[in-house]
Amino acid sequence: MNVIYFLIPLAMLLLAFGVVAFLWAVKSGQFDDLDREAYRILFDEDESQTAQEPSEQQKDQLH
Repeated sequence: MNVIYFLIPLAMLLLAFGVVAFLWAVKSGQFDDLDREAYRILFDEDESQTAQEPSEQQKDQLH
């Protein structure tokens, strides 16, 4: 029964830590744009680079 006097304050301390961490995440903008990160994993960055216009060096090599 004496252990409950230790566990309740420990649980309250962990709860306070969780609330502070959540408020920090909200304040720092972690939840501003949820869709961009969800779509980023689906599309490869190499595909977007090949769709761009060739650089000057690549144009010189073509001619």
